[in-house]
Amino acid sequence: MTPMDQLASLADEARALWSGEDARDLTAEQTIAVNGMIGRMRRLIDGSHAKIASEIARHSRPELGPEGLAKSQGFRNPTALIAATTGTTAGEASRLLKVGEATAPRMLLTGAQAPAKYPHVAAAITAGTIGTAAASAIISMLDRVAIRAGHEAIDRAEKTLAEQAAGLTIDQLSRVLTRAEAWLDPDDVAPREEELRSERTLYIREEASGMVVITARLDPERAAPVKTAIEAIVTTELRAARDADGDDASNDPDAPRRSIPQMQADALARICEHGLGCAQKDLPLEGANVVVRMELNDLVDGTGFATIDGLAAPISIATARRMAAAGGIIPCVLGGDSEILDWGRAKRLFTPAQRMALLERDGGCAKCGAPPGHTKVHHIRWWARDAGPTDLSNGILLCESCHHHIHDNGWGIRIDGVGIDAKVWFIPPPHVDPTRTPRLGGRARYDFAA
Repeated sequence: MTPMDQLASLADEARALWSGEDARDLTAEQTIAVNGMIGRMRRLIDGSHAKIASEIARHSRPELGPEGLAKSQGFRNPTALIAATTGTTAGEASRLLKVGEATAPRMLLTGAQAPAKYPHVAAAITAGTIGTAAASAIISMLDRVAIRAGHEAIDRAEKTLAEQAAGLTIDQLSRVLTRAEAWLDPDDVAPREEELRSERTLYIREEASGMVVITARLDPERAAPVKTAIEAIVTTELRAARDADGDDASNDPDAPRRSIPQMQADALARICEHGLGCAQKDLPLEGANVVVRMELNDLVDGTGFATIDGLAAPISIATARRMAAAGGIIPCVLGGDSEILDWGRAKRLFTPAQRMALLERDGGCAKCGAPPGHTKVHHIRWWARDAGPTDLSNGILLCESCHHHIHDNGWGIRIDGVGIDAKVWFIPPPHVDPTRTPRLGGRARYDFAA
């Protein structure tokens, strides 16, 4: 079925559900269904437009001079033509052209036709599983490292990324691409890290009103403990307020007056007061750890790269070794057998060791990808209701929002495999997806693994 046929079919399905003018006539289920159809149609239109853009570029080649398509239509180049005729920006039109040219079949000097430069991305666009924004991000990253990485590695990464990008937001995809680029070009991690390190800054100035403004830019090594500590305090305070007043913390007189940025500012002040020897010695940092993860072979050989939980940017092995020697940093060396840490019904709460093991599998909130500091370990089969054991196979890392969403809306959870290599699947309730097709979560969803 051609993209135009797919568009026509989807339009007919959407029209059958939404035949009137007012969207308020739709039920909640119909609204979700039509939204999904519109999203798919938009991606198909993007892919089709990219193909047309590549043809406009082909018919506007410089050697054609004034006879080229763009100039014959009164435009200086294909970008200007596309921007004017679609009412978009020159940057958006340029991105469309870039995607179109990278995913269209190529003509060799011999006159023979060759596959697209990025065939896996081309297939995903044609199928409507990703749009041009995601395609452009993948293509840009692959172009940067293509020469150094080699054809085989590029093809492997492209295939993985084209599949993984489906359903991810651009922000979520950016994290995956950062890790993928480090995998493709590990030798560039240290130079880029040194560049970030040299650009670290922190400015403190006092305004006339008395407000003190702190502006900081930190490299990953220095940002990790700062981010982890602040997030841990804020998360603990939010959790305490929720536990005190139920899911609605509106009864807390302090809650309406403190936004998340304000809570983060207060957390920074508490950390500094603690460091200065304040009488209040207890900070709510229980369970908050900076985890530096690396492969055993890389640690031994000094090659490759490492990652820090909660941060997308990779770090060099030299930095990882230095951080691992510091206090409050937990090195996690991968490469051995996955250890299964089970307690059955002997313990009600998951142990710190179990949480660390689940962190290896889930990476953070297994459902939405939130940072580890925002999560708690929950029983999949409830401890009291289902007599669920406190075992690794029955545990999952979830943020509070996803935890309540799953329990309140009838989502199911399935774990395939054992240990840290197991995969987490979320099974939507019938009112979300009548087929109840499982959706991948955890590190397999939000991290890159070629």
